[in-house]
Order: sequence, then structure tokens, then C-alpha cells
Amino acid sequence: MSITPQQLPTYDDVVAAAKRLQGVAHRTPVLTSRTMDDQLGARLFFKCENLQRIGAFKFRGAYNALSQFSPEQREGGALAFSSGNHAQAIAQAAQLLDMPALIVMPEDAPASKMAATRGYGAQVVTYNRFTEDREAIAHKLATERGMTLIPPYNHRDVIAGQGTAVKELLEEAPDLDYLFVCLGGGGLLSGSLLSANALAPDCKVIGVEPEAGNDVQQSLRAGHIVKIATPHTIADGAQTQAPGDLTFAIIEQRVSEVVTVSDEQLVEAMRFYAERMKIVVEPTGALSLAAAIHAGLPLKGKRVGIVISGGNVDLQLFASLLSD
Repeated sequence: MSITPQQLPTYDDVVAAAKRLQGVAHRTPVLTSRTMDDQLGARLFFKCENLQRIGAFKFRGAYNALSQFSPEQREGGALAFSSGNHAQAIAQAAQLLDMPALIVMPEDAPASKMAATRGYGAQVVTYNRFTEDREAIAHKLATERGMTLIPPYNHRDVIAGQGTAVKELLEEAPDLDYLFVCLGGGGLLSGSLLSANALAPDCKVIGVEPEAGNDVQQSLRAGHIVKIATPHTIADGAQTQAPGDLTFAIIEQRVSEVVTVSDEQLVEAMRFYAERMKIVVEPTGALSLAAAIHAGLPLKGKRVGIVISGGNVDLQLFASLLSD
């Protein structure tokens, strides 16, 4: 079944989402770094969604989706499956909107993410991500409990909400030549493409996946969605097996290129953020900068946007990665 244009969100949906999020989501800072500018011979603008509520961009899409629930849906509450940031986002959005939330999480999810999700008042159900199907578990629970399932990326309102981060970036740093966006299931990238296409049509938007989990890159080459085995990578937020049909339709239509980076390159970028910019960035959030450094794109003299997707990393893991 192919996706019709009517099913896809548009930039108008991003603008509507921005209105709903005003005064609720943080308008995160756009930072710069002379050190990195000198290294790449470019001007970089970092959109710091690691400083967003719950520590990641996912709050935007979650709140945008939940705030549009009907009274019946609010009563039943929201259900989500996630390795972490989407879980926390749904949990906090539900708490702010005074509705119940149930989250299906992998049993090996970072302890900090699981604790934070429970801390926002959500109930957590765990599963084994290598042997069990999280979607089947989530659908069963949604039916049993009368809850509304909000997927992490393949949802109109989620995509529109995620697009607000790049809308803000382009309002503060217009006329970007390149924009690097972290890529897992494609919610952030597809939303970013809607905003970039409207506000900076000449900007080349680059999606960045971990080498081990290049499902979108493979899908683009094949011309259809390709499903891969759960990738083993430190970028736990990009351990997706396939893009969604909505996110893929937007990405296929609008993205300039999808590139990959290694786990070692992610650690190098995380170290730069900590040492030079004094910010904590999770491995998935480091995808964008790692690609700007290593993907070999002609950035000299260009204005370059870097979306930092999040900063939720276990401090023990963070310390061990950076001390090696």
C-alpha cells in the first residue's frame, strides 16, 4: 500500500505544532564553536536538543501528538514502545496533560532512561529486544487497556512536532548550505526536511546513521523499505530496523544524502562536545557532528547546521567511552 500525499504532514503542520509547543517545549539554544569552525573551515550552528525537556528532541513530537487527543483518548491514556527518549517524552507529555502512560521498553535500555521514564509517572513493561517483537506487545496492551499507541517516529503529529527544532534553528541561523541530522527511524529527519524545504530550499540536508544500522541508506538504494537485524552500536537511539512508511516517503522525496559514521567517530564527537563545548551529548546525538567531520562533504566556506538530538547517556557509560 503506497502512501498518498494527503497522509503526509506538511510544513503547515510543523507551524501548528510550534504554536502548541510554545511555552511548553524549550526553545533550545543554538551554539557555535570557533574551534570546530577552524577545523572544518566552515561556520557551524549547533541546535542543542540535548537541552530540551527530557534531554532530547522527542518531547516535541510527543507533546504535539498527545495534546490533540480527544477526551476519550485522554481518559484511556498513551502507550509507547521505545528504547528511551520517546518513552520519557511520552511519559512527561502525559504527565503535563494529566493522562496515564504505559511504556514498553527493552530490558537492556540505559538505566537512566528507564528510571527517568518511571520518574515521570509512567508504568514500564520490559521485553527482550533481540527475541521479542515490541510492536506486537504494544498493540496487545493498547487493545487490552483502551490506550492510544503513539509510535516513536511513524506518526504525522510526531513528525510535525520534531520539525519544530529545525524551524527554530533556521529562524536563528538562516541561509544554511548544509544541515546534518541524526537518523534512527526518521522522525527527526523527516520533520527537519519539511522545515528546511520551506525555510531554506537550497540547503542540502544530510541524514546520518550508525555504520552498523544503515537501514535508511539501504532502503534509499533499494527504492523501498529494507528491514535489517537490530544493529549493535553505541548509538542506542538509532538501533532501528527500518524507517516508517511515512518517514521514508518524506526522506526519499527530499533528502540530499544519507551517510554513515562509526562508533569510534561518535566517541570522538562526544569527546569534542564535552571538552570544548562543555555539553553532554549521547552517542546518537553525536551522529550529525561526526558526519560533518568525516563524511568528506565540501563544507569549506559554508554555513552548516548540526542538530544534536539528545544528551541522555548513562554517566558510567559516558565516562568509560571518553576515558578509553
